[in-house]
Amino acid sequence: MNLSPNLLLIAGAVAGAVIGYVIGYGHCNKVQDTKKDSAKSRAEKILSDAIKKAENSKKELLVDGKNELHKLRQEFEKDVKEHKVELQRSEQRLEQKEENLALKEANLDKKLDVISQREDALREKQEKIEERLLRLSKQEEEFTKKLEEISKLSRQDAEALLLKRVEVEATSRIGIRLKEIEDKAKREADKRACGIIATALQKCNVEYTSEAVVSVVNIPSDEMKGRIIGREGRNIKTFETLTGVDIIVDDTPETVTISSFDPVRREIARVALERLITDGRIHPTRIEEMIEKSEKDVHQQIMETGEEAILEVGIKNIANELVTTLGSLRFRTSYGQNVLSHSLEVAHIAGVLAQELGIDQAKARRAGLLHDIGKAVDREQEGSHAIIGADIARRHGEDADIVNSIASHHEEVEPTSIYAIIVAVADSISASRPGARRESLDAYVKRLEDLENIAKSFEGVEKAFAVQAGREVRVAVSPTGTDEGTMQKLAYDIARKIETELRYPGQIKVTIIRETRAVEYAK
Repeated sequence: MNLSPNLLLIAGAVAGAVIGYVIGYGHCNKVQDTKKDSAKSRAEKILSDAIKKAENSKKELLVDGKNELHKLRQEFEKDVKEHKVELQRSEQRLEQKEENLALKEANLDKKLDVISQREDALREKQEKIEERLLRLSKQEEEFTKKLEEISKLSRQDAEALLLKRVEVEATSRIGIRLKEIEDKAKREADKRACGIIATALQKCNVEYTSEAVVSVVNIPSDEMKGRIIGREGRNIKTFETLTGVDIIVDDTPETVTISSFDPVRREIARVALERLITDGRIHPTRIEEMIEKSEKDVHQQIMETGEEAILEVGIKNIANELVTTLGSLRFRTSYGQNVLSHSLEVAHIAGVLAQELGIDQAKARRAGLLHDIGKAVDREQEGSHAIIGADIARRHGEDADIVNSIASHHEEVEPTSIYAIIVAVADSISASRPGARRESLDAYVKRLEDLENIAKSFEGVEKAFAVQAGREVRVAVSPTGTDEGTMQKLAYDIARKIETELRYPGQIKVTIIRETRAVEYAK
């Protein structure tokens, strides 16, 4: 068959296309088979790696579990051992307690035996006593019959006669006693009336009393009054308890008044309060610190005052104790007169008199300066200030003429030298000049001292302070060994003793204070 070239060309092209397709298809299948094999191998590797990781994790978990189990087992065994030890200790304690109980039981048996024996002995004694009582009763009946036969009176008649005589005698004694009580009541009423009048007159002399028993402290502003009082009054209560003074906070602007019959105590309180106001920190702890510091400073001031007095008079070789005692006279008054000023005045007058007589002026001045030294401690010791002062001077090596001058300046002992007479004359001159002395203040101070001494005489009292011009006595007692009942009984006993031993106008309040403190230091 003859085909045209075009057909042959077309046929060739078609045949080539078919052959190319077949070849391409085969190549694609081969490529896909290769990819499938590769993916399969990778999947198998991933699966193998996962299985290995799982096995490794399983082994690790097994190891951790075994370790934890071993640890728990060790802890359990340790707890078991501790419980065993504790059980052994408990068993030992129980055995010890059983032994102690056995010993106590044996002791109780012994005590019961002793008690039983004592009961038997007491029973025998009781039987003997009853027998004796029966014999005494019979003897009493026999004696009564014999007395009735002798006196020819029955028992009832004798009792009636005796009662009649007793009644007559008692009536007489009661009448006498009533008369004594009535007279005593009149005398006490007169004394009380005189005391009330004296107090009224003393209150009228406001200027002198204020100068003698109060100190005025200036404050920067009235706001400071509230700080001095403190919350619920704790600051002012602490201050008054520690110093024994009475702080008066009234409407007077920028002023606080300190009241106390004891001038040393009042001076310490004044110095402490002024320092607290300047410092600004006012609370119980700071108050206590400042009071302690003020006490030291005032005592130092007393020593310096004594040295100044000695230098003024021009005497030498005097004991330090006498210097301190002499300096404390600066805060002591007698009949309204400052004792140190009075002593210096007596020393100068005695020196002038000695000069006129041509005898030792220094010795006369020495005797005059020391003549009232007993007034520094006469509140603490029994006896007159002259005898007390002479004893003090003797103990510190003063000359016999000096000692006699001190003891005799109020004619309690006989003067043995011209110096004693000079001191007595100089003392009279100093005391008798116009306005030198006032009796009312000395009696007032003595009454307040007696108030404090009465309170201090009771057991368990640590401190006692007379305040409010003697209208109140505050008593600080030890916190141990006292309770509310004891405090109430103590207040009652002090009040009754004050009524018995003192004479005073109005009434006196007795306040018992018990304070417990706990102190610890942080290191």
